[in-house]
Amino acid sequence: MKNKRRFSIMLSSLLLLILVGFGLYKWIRFNMLDINTIFFIAIAIAYLFNSLNWGDMQGGDNEDELDKHISTQSAKISYFIVLIIAGITLFTTDFAVNFNDIENMPLLFVFCSSLIVLPITEYFFSKKFK
Repeated sequence: MKNKRRFSIMLSSLLLLILVGFGLYKWIRFNMLDINTIFFIAIAIAYLFNSLNWGDMQGGDNEDELDKHISTQSAKISYFIVLIIAGITLFTTDFAVNFNDIENMPLLFVFCSSLIVLPITEYFFSKKFK
């Protein structure tokens, strides 16, 4: 298990370094920030943190109660962080003070739907136990 964890951490770190290097190369050489590279760097960072936390790039199996609690709490905290980032991005990209001034409708849709995802999910999940 320890060797698998170490291998997973080394492999995901190597993947991240390669992608960051490739992104920097394209940025310096061609003065271009590639969206695909940013997307894959985000995936590599997720792999690295999964490897650091669970010892596997795909995440943990949530076998015991502590693992389930960690997953539940981190999911709820990350939901609020993403909600705040989406709100900040929405209002800073359009420089909007008023909702009528917002022109980026897809981002507005993402922000508004992110406001309701957690309450709706909790509602249906609570129906399962009541």
